[in-house]
Order: sequence, then structure tokens, then C-alpha cells
Amino acid sequence: MKQISWALQAALFYLFTLIISYLPERTVHNSGRLTGLLMLRLLPGRRRIAEENIRQALPFMRRHPAWSCSFDTPEAIARENFIHLGTSLVETCRMYHGKGDSLIDAIEVRGREHFDRARKKHQGLLFVGGHCGNWELLALSFKRLLGENMAGVARKQDNPYLNKVIEQMRTRYDNQIIYKQGALRPILGLIKKNGVVAMLADQAVLPEEGALIDVLGRKAWASKAPVIIAQKTGVPLIPAFIHREHDRHVITLSPEFELSGDISDEGIRQDVQALSRYLEDFVCAHPADWYWVHRRWKRAGEAVE
Repeated sequence: MKQISWALQAALFYLFTLIISYLPERTVHNSGRLTGLLMLRLLPGRRRIAEENIRQALPFMRRHPAWSCSFDTPEAIARENFIHLGTSLVETCRMYHGKGDSLIDAIEVRGREHFDRARKKHQGLLFVGGHCGNWELLALSFKRLLGENMAGVARKQDNPYLNKVIEQMRTRYDNQIIYKQGALRPILGLIKKNGVVAMLADQAVLPEEGALIDVLGRKAWASKAPVIIAQKTGVPLIPAFIHREHDRHVITLSPEFELSGDISDEGIRQDVQALSRYLEDFVCAHPADWYWVHRRWKRAGEAVE
């Protein structure tokens, strides 16, 4: 019975993406807005998670120099966040079916010089980002904008049929997928071959996999993997984020992140904390563009003074 249910889920998902892909390009914005508002209604549990996360982060964000949000309540920010997620979903469905050329062509890349400088080292490259903006668009547009293939680290779907559909779609634009389970060996192999790898390192991890740091004013477990990989290989780390700016997207590549060189547990924790500050800066500048519906602070939710 589970196999039938999984197959049906995958078929419905594919049908949804196909229908969305046939919508006229001029309707993408309105369709995305409607999709987001429907998600807000149909996913009350996720809406409550987003509102509570935003409520607890607001004091920190309001004090941050990058804060410029015109919405000042958790409910208003969560509503805009769902509209953003709905719009990103519509955009990504179109890209999955080969209709993303105009979307990619309109993207602005800021900080391209940091990418070029890092590539001249011929040591591979590790992009570190988060579930910010339309992160699928960032990955799918990489080859077109920067001229190189990229391998993204992703979680394999529990539904094998759905996973196969998503995998085929994600690799449509010459990308490669590395699944998290057993990811270290292929990541190191690609880096050794001067390859480019991207990791989204903004979700909660198990204590044994992470370091306890401050994230938007609260304690959270964060992945140590990017820091440890960079320590072991010398691969340049570049924080990379994408955000929505009016009717286009902007990808921002930061200068190479400099490790402290301290390989102790505390040294690693401090590097993970410093790397996480890029995410905080992004979220405070673009609070509607982050994936607030995730339980980021689970297992370590105490407040930070």
C-alpha cells in the first residue's frame, strides 16, 4: 500500500509542476502570490512555526544594522514569507520543465570577482549558504551564470518515486546531486578534482554533528561540516545567497571566508559561529526570504542575552 501511495504522490507532484510550467510567464507573480496565500491557509502548523520563530527573533533583528523591514509583526512577516515561498515554488516548477531562461537571464550576480579569485587557487570551491531566497534557482542557474558545473548537497526524499522525479528535475541544468547520507567521500573527491560544491548549512543538526552557537538571538545547533571540510582540504569557502529584489533575483557572493586556524573544538565552534553571521545578516536584511517554517532552534531553544 505504501508503494502505491508513494507513486501517487510522485505523480501528483509531477502533474502540479507540469501544470504550473504551462502558465503564461506574465502570470508567474500573481500565481506565486496565490499559491503562497493558499499555503498559508492550508498549512496552519507551518504558519504557527514561522510566526513563533519570527516572534522570538524580532528583538534581535530590530537591533541589527541591516534591519530595514517595513513589516513589524510576526504575522505580517510570516504572510510575506509564505507569498515568497509560493512564488519561488512557481518559478522553480517552470525551471524544472525548461522554462526558466528569462528568469535566469534577469539575475544579477554581485561579487563575481570573489568567485574568480577563489577559482584561480585550483583547490576546488565550497559555497556555503542557506534556505534563503529561491535557493533552487541559485543552484539551477549556476552553470549559465558562472560557467561551471556544481554539485549540491541535498537530503534524499523518503518517497523513492518522488526523489527520482526531483532528482531528474534538479539535474536538468547540468548540476550534480550529492545526498547527505555518506556525502563526505564524494564531496572530498570533487574538491580534489577542483570541483565546486554547495551546501545549505542553516538547519538544525544533531548535537554530535554540530556546534552550539547563537542564531538570531537564540542558541542553535549548527553543522560543523563546512568548517571541518575546509580545514582538512584547504578549499576556499564562499558564503553565497540569493534574494528577491523587485521583479528579479540577486545572487551575492561574499569574499572568501578566512578560518581561524584553531582546530580545537572551541576553535571550530567559533568558526561555525562566524560563518553563521552571514546568514544572520541576510535574514535581517531580507526577513521574508528565509525558510522560517523550519524548527531551526529545536534541541537548544534557550534565549541568548
